[in-house]
Amino acid sequence: MFLYELMLYVDEPRRVAEFWKKNFGFLENVTEEGGLFKIELRPHQLAETKIILFERAIIAELEPELDLATPSLLFAVPKGELDALYEKVKANGEVVNPPMTTPDGMRVFNFADPEGRYFAVREME
Repeated sequence: MFLYELMLYVDEPRRVAEFWKKNFGFLENVTEEGGLFKIELRPHQLAETKIILFERAIIAELEPELDLATPSLLFAVPKGELDALYEKVKANGEVVNPPMTTPDGMRVFNFADPEGRYFAVREME
């Protein structure tokens, strides 16, 4: 078993998709299935896990029992790439906090998407 999709419910899917593409180089695939518009994002073509963006208002109407809260996501980059990624996101004018080292020795920074959801990126050993 593996994680196939992470579904994020957002107010403006196209705006959020542009954020992921501009800052992290994600690839985009826009589809509509059964009248439901979605944007699929992957960090690269061979990625097994993808992020799916749905418009929050539509999902809330179709499935009011769903929890539309944002999950806590931690992305990872190879050792030596964290600072360059941080500088890129910062240069793009995004909300981003400087890299720090956690008590267990992990280097990490966090950032916000255009709708104020925070995510983190860690450096792998």
